[in-house]
Amino acid sequence: MELDNWHLLKKYTNARIALGRSGNSLPTNKVLEFRMAHALAKDAINTELDILNLVEDVKKLSLNSILVQSQITNETDYLKNPNIGRLLNEMSLKKLEDCPEKNTTLSIIIADGLSAEAVNIHAVKLIAHLLPKLKFKTLSPIIIVKYGRVAISDEIGEMLNSSIALILIGERPGLSSPTSMGAYITYHPKKGNTDETRNCISNIQSEGLSYEFAAMKLAYLIDEMLHKKLSGVDLKDDFSDRYIK
Repeated sequence: MELDNWHLLKKYTNARIALGRSGNSLPTNKVLEFRMAHALAKDAINTELDILNLVEDVKKLSLNSILVQSQITNETDYLKNPNIGRLLNEMSLKKLEDCPEKNTTLSIIIADGLSAEAVNIHAVKLIAHLLPKLKFKTLSPIIIVKYGRVAISDEIGEMLNSSIALILIGERPGLSSPTSMGAYITYHPKKGNTDETRNCISNIQSEGLSYEFAAMKLAYLIDEMLHKKLSGVDLKDDFSDRYIK
């Protein structure tokens, strides 16, 4: 039987299309697949940062790390009060005040976001691909944040007096991507920055952007930010024009 257009499109997406029918309903195996995907997405939200392994993996890259936490104290508040997840608690502020490695070019931050499992899997592997591509030498300790949102990178970058803040964070789980990680980069990070000041690379995962591709684009964006002294909507992103043939 000749395939319709939906079956042809199915080759190019993980979206739930061309599922077929069993009477007036979906086939049983598709219903079970949906339930499994929904369960994995819920699990991703409830997974915690694997802090011990993250610290050990960072050490293997010959880097130091600092563990901090937002003003959130539990998972329920984290999901209900995202604004508080953008601010460090008092103990974390003191840690960064006492950090001797300041005035760097780049601060790299790892935060749980809405899928801690995503950063447990991908964050340090991406950093390992990124480091050889960087053209400068001043890097802050890797900051590991519990209950962090994207904008917490502004306060961290400002406290460390870094030119650029890069946060690797778990993205909101989808029904086909429970462990997708995003990378947000900001030039001149400071409290009060809004989202248009950032550049984002999303869908870093095994079925999305590879570590190598994401690292190449991150290195490109960092170079452009340092050269042009800006980021976000004001920074023209012509990475694809230059590097993808």
